[in-house]
Amino acid sequence: MIRKGSILMSLTALLVFSGCGTSGQPSASQGTGAAPKQETPKQDTAALSGKLSFYTSQPEEDVTKLVAAFNKKYPDVKVESFRSGTEEVTAKLQAENQAGKVQADVLLLADSVTFEGLKKQNLLASYKSPELAKIPKDLVDPDGTYSGTKVMATVLAVNTQKVKTLPTSWKALAAADAKDAGIMPSPLYSGAAAYNVGVFSRTDGFGWDYLKGLKANNISVVKGNGAVLQAVAGGEKPIGMVVDFMVAREKAKGSPIELVYPSEGVPVITEPIGIVKNAPNEKAAKAFVDFVLSEDGQKLASSIGYTPIREGVEAPKGLKSINQFKVLSSDISKLTEAREADKKQFTSIFGQ
Repeated sequence: MIRKGSILMSLTALLVFSGCGTSGQPSASQGTGAAPKQETPKQDTAALSGKLSFYTSQPEEDVTKLVAAFNKKYPDVKVESFRSGTEEVTAKLQAENQAGKVQADVLLLADSVTFEGLKKQNLLASYKSPELAKIPKDLVDPDGTYSGTKVMATVLAVNTQKVKTLPTSWKALAAADAKDAGIMPSPLYSGAAAYNVGVFSRTDGFGWDYLKGLKANNISVVKGNGAVLQAVAGGEKPIGMVVDFMVAREKAKGSPIELVYPSEGVPVITEPIGIVKNAPNEKAAKAFVDFVLSEDGQKLASSIGYTPIREGVEAPKGLKSINQFKVLSSDISKLTEAREADKKQFTSIFGQ
């Protein structure tokens, strides 16, 4: 477990949603690994128009609200979204790059590990938004290729009709009385889940033995966090591993569900945003990044149910800010380098 003091460093270096745009024309240098060129933050955003291709892993409902709010400010920009799990969005981007025709302008995906991998492939442009002045520096890539947009912790979700006493530890998923009762998202689909596996497998007191214990306890592994939430809220599974904002949102709707920040700490992702190198509509992409990081954009995120990353914007009811819980983390470079190996190891254990 890493002390809270080092979490922010780790989150930055590290580390978190996409339908098809028109054809972009990446240069021959795209994907060669050259260092990204830094750009001046100021830009003329007057009379922005054209199509903006937005690839994301955010829930569809949240994408709709974000795009609608952006279009109030920039009504002449037509935003076309493609959304899926982070791993599938990344696979689409990689396929487009290999074909020499990347269509995305902006990416908003689960975690910094994903963006670090894309950065190494020279697929991201450098853009230092003027809004970064209010974003914690430790949650921003120093080269300007991505910035966190919110704080999302993975927690325990518990069905209060099925469980009388709330657990306090991650070990509850591996306990004898939780045989067949637990559920978690797959790291082969969810970026947050892939990050969780990387962190748990490298944290003292957990490691791969913990994950093997979950398998031995017959934990269910499903495609994404949404499926986990649905199973726990509906009573199909009493307890699950899921991102915090989903649980708080479902509880507010009246579902018999509660979220628990385990005492050992929680993995945290920041759902970064970044611009694709040689984006077809670079001006609109910069405006979109500015909006997401702005006070208005962050207040929108809070109203939807996310913990904002911008200083001075409060977390929504039911969620904790990052300084209110312990954080489990790991070295970003190791997480980035080992992501594919971690997924293969997970598959060998769970047979996904």
